[in-house]
Amino acid sequence: MPSKFLYAFILSFLAGISTIIGAMIIFFDKKKSNKVVVVSLSFAAGVMICVSLTDLLPNAFNMISAKTCLFPRLILTLIFMVIGIIISMLIDKYLPSNNEKVDNKGLYKIGIISMAAIILHNIPEGIATFITSTNNLKLGITLTLAIALHNIPEGISISVPIYHSTNNKLKAFLYALLSGMSEVLGSVIAYLFLAPFISDNIMAALYAVIAGIMIHISIYELIPEAYKESRLKPVLKYFIIGFFIMIVSHLLMSL
Repeated sequence: MPSKFLYAFILSFLAGISTIIGAMIIFFDKKKSNKVVVVSLSFAAGVMICVSLTDLLPNAFNMISAKTCLFPRLILTLIFMVIGIIISMLIDKYLPSNNEKVDNKGLYKIGIISMAAIILHNIPEGIATFITSTNNLKLGITLTLAIALHNIPEGISISVPIYHSTNNKLKAFLYALLSGMSEVLGSVIAYLFLAPFISDNIMAALYAVIAGIMIHISIYELIPEAYKESRLKPVLKYFIIGFFIMIVSHLLMSL
């Protein structure tokens, strides 16, 4: 295997494995404090909405064929975003009920849906990291750092709800790890099959759909569940902190 492909795989792995840094919070949450739930869910909602509004949707819009006029590009982006919202609603409605004994089925569902959405998000990220790194290693390293920064709160958004609903730290940790390793799956898919065939239009549709899923999860699941555990002020505070941190990570990526 040429060294450029090896480096690309390593960078994809490092970006994905950062998810477990966020998941490590469950090993310090010995009292299963409600505050941890409020902070993690509000923070994750801020991260997901920021990623959707400042990264996924603008990229989707910009990647649609330049031959398409401005207004149709906007409409297409919004259509695919709505498709993502509908997919998330269907997952939420038809997600099989968990047969295990859980303390909070709402939190468990949030953890599972978040994991599904983040896996869908991480696979194209892994593809992008791999393709970028094979063509420009320096840019690939920058992209890896930015992805790692927002994978940390994604690990929190999966592990904390799973742990608080099942009291199973191992399961919570493994679910977060699984979502992170989907980044590597994306790089493997890119290496074996997709790199020559992926078009900007396909990636644009995928990004917009993922944005719709994340926006729905944040507004319909994460924020209401956090609000049930606390008052509006701390929910907004940690939401804004999560949003601001992602803005900073985007700025770092642009340097």
